[in-house]
Amino acid sequence: MRGNHFLGIDIGTFEAKGVLCDISGNIVASAVRPHKMSVPRPGWAEHCAESDWWQGLIHVAQGVLAESKVPARDVAAIAVSAIGPCVVPVGKDDNPLTNAILYGVDTRAHREIDDLEKDIGTDRILAFNGNALTSQSIGPKLLWLRRNRPEAFAKADRFASSTPYLVRKLTGRWVMDHYTAANFTPLYNSHTRSWDDSLAPEIVEIDRLPELMWSSEIAGTVTAKASQATGLAEGTPVTVGTIDAASEAVSVGVLDPGDLMVMYGSTMFFVTVAEEWQPNAKLWYAPWLFPDLHAYLAGLATSGTLTHWFRDTLSRDLPAENAFQILADEASISPKGAKGLIVLPYFSGERTPIHDPHAKGCIFGLDLTHTRADLFRALLEGMAYGARHVIETFHEAGARLDRAYAVGGGTKNEIWLQSVSDISGLQQSVRSVTVGASFGDAFLAALAVGAVDRSELANWNPESRLVHPTGNQVYENGYSVFRDLYEQTRGLMHQLNAG
Repeated sequence: MRGNHFLGIDIGTFEAKGVLCDISGNIVASAVRPHKMSVPRPGWAEHCAESDWWQGLIHVAQGVLAESKVPARDVAAIAVSAIGPCVVPVGKDDNPLTNAILYGVDTRAHREIDDLEKDIGTDRILAFNGNALTSQSIGPKLLWLRRNRPEAFAKADRFASSTPYLVRKLTGRWVMDHYTAANFTPLYNSHTRSWDDSLAPEIVEIDRLPELMWSSEIAGTVTAKASQATGLAEGTPVTVGTIDAASEAVSVGVLDPGDLMVMYGSTMFFVTVAEEWQPNAKLWYAPWLFPDLHAYLAGLATSGTLTHWFRDTLSRDLPAENAFQILADEASISPKGAKGLIVLPYFSGERTPIHDPHAKGCIFGLDLTHTRADLFRALLEGMAYGARHVIETFHEAGARLDRAYAVGGGTKNEIWLQSVSDISGLQQSVRSVTVGASFGDAFLAALAVGAVDRSELANWNPESRLVHPTGNQVYENGYSVFRDLYEQTRGLMHQLNAG
């Protein structure tokens, strides 16, 4: 082994983050670089792969090396994760040909979903891939590119997701992990664990997709060109990597069947590991990061993104540097249930379990006594109602939920965290380190080169505290209204979209 430090880098929706850890899991340096999500049209969400992803990686890699003063040659391995699933066409010169189309918050390919379902059949797609076609699926987005960006589509040498693009820039090799590939419905065969275009050969040629490997395998080593750009040592091993949510789950201990991650980020995301799986159209499926394990996945479309919207739209009077803390302090004065306010957090449509790109956000129950504090509390509770809907769907699918681990920047918001426990009934474990995916990446890097085994994660990140559900009848009533409100307004939502 080259050294005794491990670098984890994650590219998120709004920032790039890197951490350098020693062999015991201590974070010796960290770096962050913010970026923005572009929304050029309603229902679209984009990043620039070069300026947001690659330059973000360069910035945080250089930042952690400078802060730590650890020589680059003492970094034993690197693991990268990034938002996903998303897709960007890349030319033979490795330059992106369009902006990257992001994960399920980008709902532009709804017509392509309808066409593929009509041509193939929803039952065949679900049985073949393990996933229904949703706004999270990459197959329809590839078809959208073929129809709407034909020049870029024709010129593309590869169609990459975020992590494969970064690993290519670091190592010169096109690879993708199975966890990411499972989101390329209907082009991934979950039974053979391979690319398979037998259902939809018209979408894209299979040889224009990356080679498949497991997340914890070594993809290659840092090239001379990448070394010059990043400051990382040439020859440093780089893992295949994965989507950020999976690394985030690893960071808090989600490794074994029955483990559940609740991620509080720009979206709320949920991962639970299972020994066996059955296709369920309301959830997503992916092979877990290691052979012979599976994962049920779920995600809300807007969570932390919605708090950003609230700050930028309804709280412009607050100083940007501590606006969220002020809003949380205000919301703590509002009683549980926010004085009868219910928020449907479907401001970008919704992903699991309703899979409705035409769903709309709704603030219901307003009267003249309500304040900004009530509105912000209701926003957080609306996300918690959405989380309960997901948890109930996991149970319906037969998933075991033995242990729940909370992670992400939103764990600092006590109202959000406690609301999820109170409304869903989950007891949540908060670990000592909550920086998220970049920390999980550092552990996966150490694991890939044999410096640690899986059992050592408990020592890297011990439990800090437990969040116990307290229960409240007002939430039972609120959840009933939450569920009925969507069902009774869905037709009107779709009518608005058609208009």
